[in-house]
Parts: sequence; C-alpha cells; structure tokens
Amino acid sequence: MTYPHLRVRVDDGIAYVELDRADKRNALCNAAIDSLEAAFRDFDDSVRAVVLTGAGEHFCAGLDLAENSTRDPLDVLRVSQRWHKVFHDMQFGGRPIVAVLQGAVIGGGLELALAAHVRVIERNAFFQLPEGKRGIFVGGGASVRVARILGPDRMTEMMLTGRRYDAVDGERLGLGHYLVDAGAGLALATQLARETAANSPLSNWATIHALSRIHDMSMADGLFTESVTSALMLATPEARDRMERFLGGTQR
Repeated sequence: MTYPHLRVRVDDGIAYVELDRADKRNALCNAAIDSLEAAFRDFDDSVRAVVLTGAGEHFCAGLDLAENSTRDPLDVLRVSQRWHKVFHDMQFGGRPIVAVLQGAVIGGGLELALAAHVRVIERNAFFQLPEGKRGIFVGGGASVRVARILGPDRMTEMMLTGRRYDAVDGERLGLGHYLVDAGAGLALATQLARETAANSPLSNWATIHALSRIHDMSMADGLFTESVTSALMLATPEARDRMERFLGGTQR
C-alpha cells in the first residue's frame, strides 16, 4: 500500500511509519492525517509494534497553516475532531508505538508524538506550543495529553509565552523517555520496538488501555479495575506459559 506523505514498510513484525514532507518540516496536512489513519487501520496482526519517525531534520512542525488559515469555525471544529479520532485510534490500537523525535516537535507535532507510548528524543529536538502567538488554540489533543504530562499550569505558561524547551528539558519534563545523540534515535527505537513486540500482545493491549483509563478514575474504581485486569491476564494460557518458562529459567 502507498500513502500520501508517508513512507511505510514492515520488517519482521515491526512497522516503520515515516512522515514524508521534509520540505514542509513534516507539517500535517489533511492528506497526511488521512494517510496516518489508513496506515494504522491497514496493519494486520502480524504487526506487533510501530516505529514512528519524520523525514529530514524535523519530526513534525505541527498543523499546516497554509492549508488551514482560511477555515471557518465549523471546519476547524471538524478538523480538530478528526485529529482527535486519528490520534486516539493510534494510541489505543493495542500496538506499542515508539516515536523518534528530532528537530521541531511543535504544536500538532507534539500532539502526534504524545499519541506514541515510548518516545526517544534526539539532542537536537525542541518542543513548542506556539498557538498563542498565532492567535489560535491547540486542537489535536494537547489540552489533554500535554497537560497530563506537564500539568495545566506549565502548559498555560508554554502557550502564553511561546516558550521553547530543548531536548534535555523535554526528557526531564516527561515529553520523552530516552535522550540520545542526534542520529541515534532510530536504532534505539527499533530495539525498543522489538522488545515490546516480544511481549504478550494481550499484555501490551491491557497496558495501553487500562492504565490511561485508571488514571481518569477515582482511587477505588482504579484499584478495582486493576484487580479485574490482573485476574483476567493471569488466567490466560500465554501468561501461564511465560511464567512457567521464567520459573524454569528459559525466559528472562
């Protein structure tokens, strides 16, 4: 399959999805969002994990303003809700997504990055929410995903001032999980994708789905959901087989 503005290949159960608009710093146009939706929808069960990257020097500079600057409020609403759906489907598709973040990770690019479960930051990356300087507001999920990591207070300051965080700040604040030299992100992301792909698919699915939902629950409801999920997982044949192999010394 071919997807406009994306390069997609699958190698030994790992899908490599690369944003392919380097001349636009991989800004997200409508066609790119359509391609992301289609690519993740088309993956079959043989794809166990995904590595998400951006071509060229930047991961993603966010919304393609040239395409969206003349939209009326109703169109903006529809575009925002479409981004929400596509990023939600990526985040909750059940497959671990490992993103490599280099250069600009701005606005919608940060919203896309936070739909990934594991994020590798290269030292040349920088993070910014410049919507306040553009007279607009975030629309791809940042008010939820970014605010959950940074907190609403820091996100408010980031949007009001247009503050730019460098790679070290991004890792320290939780926008990514690993910090590597420029150019080293793909190798680590591939390694991490292969490690997560070796997990039980059901365990990955439960981790991806249950934890984010438990976060939204009261303490009592969260603990109950944890207990139910734990009981269901422990009862699966694969879990029993993996534990028996571990206890027998054949699996780390």
